[in-house]
Amino acid sequence: MNFNDFNFNPDLHEGLMAMGYKSATPIQEQAIPVILDNHDLIACAQTGTGKTASYLLPVMDKIMRAKDRHNNTLILAPTRELAQQIDLQVEALAYFTNISSLAVYGGGDGIAYEQQKRSMREGVDVIIATPGRLMAHLSSGVLKLEHLQHLILDEADRMLDMGFYDDIMRIVSYLPKKRQTLLFSATMAPKIRKMAGTILNEPKQITISIAKPAEGIDQQAYNIHDQQKQALLTDIFKDGTYKSAIIFASTKEKVKALYKTFKSLGIKADAFHSDLGQKEREDILLAFKNRRLPIIIGTDVLSRGIDVEGVDLVINYDVPGDPADYVHRIGRTARAETKGTAITLVNGRDKRKFENIEKLIEKPVPRMTLPEHISAMEITHVEEKKPQQSRNNGKKKVWHKKKPKPSTNS
Repeated sequence: MNFNDFNFNPDLHEGLMAMGYKSATPIQEQAIPVILDNHDLIACAQTGTGKTASYLLPVMDKIMRAKDRHNNTLILAPTRELAQQIDLQVEALAYFTNISSLAVYGGGDGIAYEQQKRSMREGVDVIIATPGRLMAHLSSGVLKLEHLQHLILDEADRMLDMGFYDDIMRIVSYLPKKRQTLLFSATMAPKIRKMAGTILNEPKQITISIAKPAEGIDQQAYNIHDQQKQALLTDIFKDGTYKSAIIFASTKEKVKALYKTFKSLGIKADAFHSDLGQKEREDILLAFKNRRLPIIIGTDVLSRGIDVEGVDLVINYDVPGDPADYVHRIGRTARAETKGTAITLVNGRDKRKFENIEKLIEKPVPRMTLPEHISAMEITHVEEKKPQQSRNNGKKKVWHKKKPKPSTNS
C-alpha cells in the first residue's frame, strides 16, 4: 500500500517522503486507517515493524486538523532512550509542519527540568515521556492534560515489566475520559489485556507476527562454558576485523565485568547500563553512532533503544530468556539489506532457551567449533554443597527454597 492512499496533510506527506518512506509496512497498513477513524487500538507488534510511524503519522495528521492543540497528544515510553528516539522521529516527520514536541524523562539536571516545566505550561502538540517523570510533573500541578485527545502507550509490556503499572493508572486518572487510546505491545500477556480492558474503549485489535531475522545476518552459536566466554570474546576482537559491534549481557553486573576485561586488554569499548547518568549514556550512544567507539556493551535496554546503521557484529554473551528479545538484539545488524554477523554463546543452562529461539525463527543456528586453545582450557567445577540433614526427632527436615527477589537489573 502506498502512503499516497492515506491522504495525509501535504506538509506531513512531504516530511515522510523526505525521510524515504515508500510503501506501508503491514502494521502501518492496518493501524493507520483504524486510528484515522478514531477507534481505540490494541496492536501486538515487534520493534522493527514500523510501529512508531504507524501511530505517529495518523495522529500528527489529526493534530494538524485539530482546533485545540494544547498538550494534544501524550506518548508513554518505558525508557528515556526510546522517548528520545520517538521525539527525533516526530521532529523529522514534522519538518515541513508546525507540529511541536517535547521529550520528558528523568536523569537531567535542574536546568533541563525547568525547561520541561516551561514548555509544558506554554503547551506543545506532542509530549513523549517516561511514566515516572511525567507523574512528577502532574503531581506538582505544572502539567495540565484536561484537553488531551490522544494517549499512546508504546512498548506497554516493558512498562509493566519495569513496574510502571501504578504510575500509568495514576496518569490515566488525570486524563479526560473522552480520548483516543492506542496501546502497542510486543506481547499480549494477560496483564496487558487486563490493563487494556480498564483504559481502552471498545478497541480494535491488530496482531503482526514476529519478524524473522533479516536474511543478511550470518547467525552462529558456540556451545561454551561460562569460564571460556571471555577468552572467546578476546579471540574475536583481537585482530580488529569488526569495526562496529554490540555485546548483550543479561545483567548490568556482567556488562561492567566485561567492560573491565576489555579495558585491561586494551580493547576500546564502553559499557551502557542503568547506573550511568543521562549525559553519560547519550555521549556513549553518540560516540558509537559516529564510529568513535567500536564496541558497546549493554543489556536488553540497549536492544530497543539504539538505532544505528553499519553495525557488523552482535554478540549474545548470554542467551536471552524471551526468544523475541533474540530477534530484537540481532536485528541491530544487517539493517537496510546489508550483511552482518550474530554470535550467541550457549552454556549448558541455556540450551533449552536457545532451542526455543530456533523454534521461533524456524531454522537451526549453525554451531561453531571453539578454537583449540579455548576448548582445551581447564574448567573449574564448583560443586554445590548439599544441605545437611539435621536431627529433628527422627523426622526429615524439609528444605524450602527462598523466594527470589525481584530483579533490579536493567
